Amino acid sequence: MEAALALLLPRLLGGISFAIHPHQGKTDLLAKLPPKLAAYARWIPVSHRIVVVVDRDGDVCTKLKQRLAAMGEAAGLTTRSSAGSRWKLLPRLAIEELEAWYFGDWQAVRAAYPKVKPNVPRKAAYRDPDAIEGGTWEAFERVLQEAGYFATGLRKIEAARAIAPHLDPARNTSTSFRCLRDALIEVSRPC
Repeated sequence: MEAALALLLPRLLGGISFAIHPHQGKTDLLAKLPPKLAAYARWIPVSHRIVVVVDRDGDVCTKLKQRLAAMGEAAGLTTRSSAGSRWKLLPRLAIEELEAWYFGDWQAVRAAYPKVKPNVPRKAAYRDPDAIEGGTWEAFERVLQEAGYFATGLRKIEAARAIAPHLDPARNTSTSFRCLRDALIEVSRPC
């Protein structure tokens, strides 16, 4: 996620500066988030925003998003759903995982890995990137392996660095990606 966002955020935010604070997976993030949000709440300037992006994995989408929002509210940070455009914390989910965003922009995948079949997104199992069953990264790995890539297993950081430069936020069909994109575009617009 960090590698992909590092390449995507400059395009989504224009000239707005940002920092990415990665964690050692979802469990680590959820454990460390409450005290970090409390610390941020004590110093955050009016113009700053905090965006938390996490894979949904097997969690119920609404419950996980509510959990993240509750952590922010407990720390004194308003969320987009509670404060509208004056929010400080934006919880966003990659549903089910970051690889859904790749399925959502198959042209980007093909630009990075030209041997993958162009018709993959038309297959019933992949039409809705956020509804791929059985693990999105596993499905993505299978598709790439069928095309001759990553025979020993998907190297996620390498794939993110190869695909993210080609991702076109305007054409991505992943709903979870579009939710993140739209909120970030809103932030990047001048008041």
